[in-house]
Order: sequence, then structure tokens, then C-alpha cells
Amino acid sequence: MKIEKTFIKDLLIVEPTVLGDERGYFFESYSKTKFEDLGIHINFVQDNQSFSKKGTLRGLHYQNPPFAQTKLVRVLEGEIIDVAVDLRKDSPTYGKAFSILLSAENKKQLLVPQGFAHGFSVISETASVIYKCDQFYNKASEGGIKFDDPSLNIDWGMNLEDAIVSEKDQILPFIENCNSLF
Repeated sequence: MKIEKTFIKDLLIVEPTVLGDERGYFFESYSKTKFEDLGIHINFVQDNQSFSKKGTLRGLHYQNPPFAQTKLVRVLEGEIIDVAVDLRKDSPTYGKAFSILLSAENKKQLLVPQGFAHGFSVISETASVIYKCDQFYNKASEGGIKFDDPSLNIDWGMNLEDAIVSEKDQILPFIENCNSLF
């Protein structure tokens, strides 16, 4: 397993070691021991899975403390543009967005720590996304940022006029007015 740092502190790309032969492939998508050997100490408590069709845009979501979540995101089928936005007010990268192509083919994962908003867009015909969380869902602590906030300048890999976005995500505030407690 290989860990790659991004330009945002604590936001990491995880690349598993894939063992392949004529039968197919095998890899460990998560190993608590290997993560701890790499200095990553997270106690995941819940797995979530979504299925979406092309053009779907989910996010940008977060949970405030004490229910803030670290997420380990990967794609089981299809391709997504995965996005994380730093909401940590003391961070030199506060308000900066990072995006990466995650796919069933490249098997990369994004480790999104507490203090970030997260979202993704589906650029393949369909996509199944699974993510591990270190905290349970808590409706009272949820928050979000509107996906088309001009200050974030996010390239979602699609025409936003054609994006399929939930009503809830369409009315989220821009980052300057969000209720983030980080």
C-alpha cells in the first residue's frame, strides 16, 4: 500500500498493492495494521455505499464536531471526480479544493480527514462508491457547501447545467456562509 500526500495537509491518496494474474486481481482496500504502520490511526465504524448514474453530483457535505467524519472513499464500479474542500479555519489551505479521478480501474482511494467538505460527480454511465467513516451519521451536525461556489473554482468534469443534483444540495450556502465549526 502506498500513500501519496496532496498539497493539502492530511488529505491523502491511498494506492493499494494489486496482485493480478490470469484469474483477475486481489488487493486489500483497507488494513488497520498497514494504515497504522504508515502512521494513520483511524477507527472506522461505518461503511456507506451509493449508486449513481452519469451526471449525478453529490455534495459538498460535512458533519460538524463532535460528529465530524474522516472518510476513506473508493469506487467499486465506474468513474468519479472526487472533491474535498478544506474547512479548517487555521489551515493555510482553508477554502481550497482538491479533486482526483477515482475509478474501479485505477483503484485509488482518497482519505478525507475531519474538517473537510466532500462530494463527487459521476462521469461514467454509472458508478458505485463506497466509503468508510470513523463517525456515525448525525443529522443535527450535518452541513454543506454549494457545489458551484465560484470561490472554490471546482472542475466537476461535466457541464453543471446538466448535473443531476438533489434539492437539498441545490440550496446549500457558499463557503463564506456555511456553518462549519472547524
